[in-house]
Amino acid sequence: MITNPNRRQMLGWLGAGASFGALTACGADPVEAKSFPIRKSEAQWRKELSKQEFWILREAGTERAYSSPLDKEKRAGTFVCAGCNNRLYSSRHKYDSGTGWPSFWQPIERGAVGTSTDYKLGYPRTEVHCADCGGHLGHIFSDGPKPTGNRHCINGVALDFIPA
Repeated sequence: MITNPNRRQMLGWLGAGASFGALTACGADPVEAKSFPIRKSEAQWRKELSKQEFWILREAGTERAYSSPLDKEKRAGTFVCAGCNNRLYSSRHKYDSGTGWPSFWQPIERGAVGTSTDYKLGYPRTEVHCADCGGHLGHIFSDGPKPTGNRHCINGVALDFIPA
């Protein structure tokens, strides 16, 4: 049986809808609001990056799981930002999380990456980005190994690998 909603129900629905919109809008792109040492126009980024790199780094895309060869990279070396060559992660901190993305339990050094809150899926997640250019790298989850307990789940397309 369909009933007409009363005034209180209508106000509740409107409030919930407005709250959800505000949450998703507020967290839609917090990285863009920050000033980074390396700043380029959209046209410059498009010229320098491949289509997939641009989509991941500048539009916060996510590559398909198990599609990056860097997920299986086991050599000693350094993982740098594909957009600006900032040193981000060391192979010493990489581990196989079984998720299909390169995973690290910490960045190479404090200040190499930054974080923001991402509400794109309707709930808060910790987005990780390059501290130099603001490029989207992936997300940080709290199901990683000791000593940090963190899993930096990183898009391989956002990284370049430099062997030791």
